[in-house]
Amino acid sequence: MISFFVRQRFSLRLFKLLSLFLASYFSILLINTIPVLSQNTPEIRGVWLTTSDTDTLLDRPKMKEAMANLASIHFNTIYPVVWNSGYALYPSKVAREAGIQPFVHKGLQGQEPLKELIQEAHRHKMLVLPWFEFGFMAPPTSELALKHPNWLTQARDGTKTTYSAAGEVVWLNPFHPQVQKFITDLVMEVVNTYDIDGIQFDDHLCLPVTLGYDNYTKNLYKQETKLDPPNDHNNPAWMRWRANKLTEFVAQLNQKIKAQNPNKILSISPNPYQPAYNSFLQDWLDWVRKDLIDELIIQVYRSDFAVFQREITRPEIREARQKIPVGIAILTGLTNRITPIEFVREKALAVRREKLGIAFFFYGSMWNKTPELKVDRKSSFQSLFPYQSQRIARVNPVKPINPVTPVTSTNPITPINPVTPVTSTNSVTPKPVTSNNPINPVTPSNPVTPSNSTIIDSSIDPTNVTGEVILIDEFLKFTP
Repeated sequence: MISFFVRQRFSLRLFKLLSLFLASYFSILLINTIPVLSQNTPEIRGVWLTTSDTDTLLDRPKMKEAMANLASIHFNTIYPVVWNSGYALYPSKVAREAGIQPFVHKGLQGQEPLKELIQEAHRHKMLVLPWFEFGFMAPPTSELALKHPNWLTQARDGTKTTYSAAGEVVWLNPFHPQVQKFITDLVMEVVNTYDIDGIQFDDHLCLPVTLGYDNYTKNLYKQETKLDPPNDHNNPAWMRWRANKLTEFVAQLNQKIKAQNPNKILSISPNPYQPAYNSFLQDWLDWVRKDLIDELIIQVYRSDFAVFQREITRPEIREARQKIPVGIAILTGLTNRITPIEFVREKALAVRREKLGIAFFFYGSMWNKTPELKVDRKSSFQSLFPYQSQRIARVNPVKPINPVTPVTSTNPITPINPVTPVTSTNSVTPKPVTSNNPINPVTPSNPVTPSNSTIIDSSIDPTNVTGEVILIDEFLKFTP
């Protein structure tokens, strides 16, 4: 009898040891499969809510369901669109006084959508950074473009419109004092009105390199340098002067926000550094080095995984990561084309191995209206974030604010590597522009009429065209 109990006890201990071994083994496999940051590291786990998510933004039950879903799988940051196509997607006194807002933006239940979204997200302990999506960009038939033609910039030949993924657009002159005041007033209106954690701009807080030949900018350049702007828009000194001017505006915007609350986050979501600078004059590495931004989400929408991997391991990203939270934007799909979940997961795992945060574009393509089962896609996102990572809107101590000194020299600032113009050597074939018809100049003959006075056309979304790499010469193609 005693020997029987001894054998049973030995067998039980052996079983426990074997169980512990197997648990440890599979835990190691799991850690190797899903790289994770320390639980004390508040990594970025963000999602954009776009105009393609209009139903989610405007319908209270759907909004609450979205916030609960995202919180349940441990997301911590929401980027809801508030500035799109030349319109403020919230009740805006600034836009109304500028004569560009012919409608009141309300929810389907008569509510104020942004205010309620902020409350619901905060209830689930998620940060909210309203996203000024269009930045300095606008449709040529918007009230903004039609009522303020002197705010627009142009190419050397006088052309005012460009083609982007948003279609035909015009660009506000980021150096014009009235434009700067208008954009700053919009931002501060949101900062002062809502209980937000910060604000975000993306790759449209820029000036396309072919632009800047409007009279105001030409006169300003001549006043400061005693020279006429070069005919070559890729002239290094001309590029650097315009990039510096854009940096000045970012510095002024940062000062305004921090004066209201030093812990408000100024987030930027640009393209990778070389196209950001070469084609859009966004020297975001300079912004990081000068402590002008508090968060960086780099849009790496690449269909080739090897290209994606190279982009997320570049030295400028690793440098930025030493100063501020940095994340990589991953495309989960477009309205008419969903990215397979395994490809999304492969990219996300690569990003996490680099100890970078992640922001997914966009909520509606994560698991809604997808060819794959909703439960399968949702569980894949859940497996990426097995634990919570709560963020707190607290930025590094702000240095004493000094007045921004206007740029008076064209001496180039040396970037990490000398920036060379993009020559469109990518192997990916861009989607051709579907129309060769000349574009009519901006005239007041076709004003934009918002649908039902509340919903902006969701097709005017700069990434709702293609997830492929767009060659720069096509992305900035001008009319004859």
